[in-house]
Amino acid sequence: MCSRVLGLIREQIFAGMFGAGFAYDAFVVAFRIPNLLRDLFAEGALSAAFITVFTDYDTNKSKQETWQLASNVLVFFAILLSLLTLCTMFFADPLVSILAPDFAAIEGKKELTVLLTRIMLPFLIFISLSAVVMGILNARKNFFIPAIASAFFNMGSIIGGVSLAFLLPHFGYPAIAGMAIGTLIGGVLQLSMQLPALFKCGFTFIPRPQLNDAGLKRVITLMIPAVIGLSPTQINIFINTNFASTCSEGSVSWLNYAFRLVQLPIGVFGVALSIAAMPILAKHAASKNIKGIKETVVSTLTMVFALTIPASIGLILLAEPIIHTIFERGAFTAVDTLATANTLTLYAIGLFAYSANKTLVPVYYALEDTKYPLYGAFIAVGANLLIINYFIDSLQHLAIALSTSCSMIINFLFLTTVLYFKINGYPTMFLLKSLLKICLAGSLMAVFLYWSKIFFSGSLQGNIWQAITTLLLIIASAAGLYGLTLYLLKLHELTTITSKIYARFKR
Repeated sequence: MCSRVLGLIREQIFAGMFGAGFAYDAFVVAFRIPNLLRDLFAEGALSAAFITVFTDYDTNKSKQETWQLASNVLVFFAILLSLLTLCTMFFADPLVSILAPDFAAIEGKKELTVLLTRIMLPFLIFISLSAVVMGILNARKNFFIPAIASAFFNMGSIIGGVSLAFLLPHFGYPAIAGMAIGTLIGGVLQLSMQLPALFKCGFTFIPRPQLNDAGLKRVITLMIPAVIGLSPTQINIFINTNFASTCSEGSVSWLNYAFRLVQLPIGVFGVALSIAAMPILAKHAASKNIKGIKETVVSTLTMVFALTIPASIGLILLAEPIIHTIFERGAFTAVDTLATANTLTLYAIGLFAYSANKTLVPVYYALEDTKYPLYGAFIAVGANLLIINYFIDSLQHLAIALSTSCSMIINFLFLTTVLYFKINGYPTMFLLKSLLKICLAGSLMAVFLYWSKIFFSGSLQGNIWQAITTLLLIIASAAGLYGLTLYLLKLHELTTITSKIYARFKR
């Protein structure tokens, strides 16, 4: 939550300083290249493959062998990613041309994008090593430090980036370059923030890397199909960016601002639940406990639905006042607010599926079966291409948001169906009953939000503090109503959590 809120503040700063257009379009596309590689190596394939093998070592092998594995992985990927970063820096110009071909038609836009890409690429090294450290800490049941470390990334981006954005123009460099350097500072902070906790949990760095180590080979063996499995998602992002660059100026920015808002509940709920579930799934897989995997899958999906469905309803019904309150100031205009709000509404439709996929894919990794996420991802790419091509002329950038949501839902349906047969079923009636309760509570909340938006329309369009207060009051009241309704409907996960909280306070 801290990380995502700080990320939102970071986006507010971008909106106020650069609006939606030339500079921010260039930054978004430039950051997309290291971020795509980060998704492949750090938060995706490397993290999942490493946790699976590290948990097995931590459960079944000696401390010496476990820390040797961790040291080997850190050294190997530090070297590999450094070489990859240098190579990508060299080819930054053609990469930008492929990703955003229409930028070349606007004077200076492509050149700025190439400069920002080269500045931000080393971010990949720090964030990937940070993911390995996070994997070690998560496997040792330490979740707080790795989670809060990402907040330090945003702090470094905000403080370092804004300071340099004001300073660099005095030396002839564009202000947006300061924000790019701030991204690097954030990556360094995210890694270094976790190091004290790493050594505290007993980690011993063994400076004799064994690149032929069986554990390292196993991580790479698991990771290669996982990279292939994640690559369709990155292809989707490339496709979407390419299409967005052909739309009117500002389209890339509108899509990014809207997606950042959708990332708030995804990060707080989907990613958080995925991180918490992964070591449990890996442990069940290591001990061949299929019953435990089934229970974890159903419980995790129930919590994902319970948290993301109301978030989707809120984002759809309150899209315009949310964007107006958060972003509309400085260089960000009322036109940008409307365009971003419409985009947010379409992204929010697929929020539950995006978050659920974040928790489903690690189940396949824990079972050491990465082919089905690959098939699902390629199906999603095909659906994405078909929908964009059909709607791009009539809907412009909105077609991209719509296709993203639809392709995520298709991928979710594929992954859940295949997993059901792969683990010989799971309690679907329990899941469906929980989903029915969630939908009933969500419907009641939707009615409340609809009438609240009409009743408080004047306050929502008032001065900034009045709008913030009113929006927070509406959201808090809606969340309270939703939570109370679920409690009265006796949703199992909620009653379990509340009973544990009550028991703790009573004790």
